[in-house]
Amino acid sequence: MRHSKQKRTLGRKGNQRTALLRGLAVDLLNKKRITTTLAKARELRPFAEKLITIAKKDTVAARRIVATRLGEPRPSVIRKLFEETAKEYSERNGGYTRIIKVGRTNGRDEAVIELV
Repeated sequence: MRHSKQKRTLGRKGNQRTALLRGLAVDLLNKKRITTTLAKARELRPFAEKLITIAKKDTVAARRIVATRLGEPRPSVIRKLFEETAKEYSERNGGYTRIIKVGRTNGRDEAVIELV
C-alpha cells in the first residue's frame, strides 16, 4: 500500500530516481531552462529550489551539502550555482523555478522548467 508516500516513483527504483533528479538538476543549473516530462519537472522543482536556498548561504558547509546532493558533479556547476544563480536570487524568498506545460508528444505530457 502507498499510504503516506508523497513522491512520484517515475517508473524507477530509488537509486535510479536519485540519479535522474541529480542529472536534471545539473542540466537545469547549467542551461537555466530544460524540456522534460511534466512528472519529472514537478519532482525536480523542490529538489532544485532547496539547492538554491542552501547556496544562498555561501559557506563551506553549504558547498559541501550541495556537492553531496548533486553527487559531486563538475566543480564548475557548483561554482556557477554559488557565484551566479544564488546571487541572482539573494532577495527572493523561494519560487525560483517555473513550469510551463508544452502539450502532449509521443503519449506523454511535456513541460519546460526554467529558472525565473
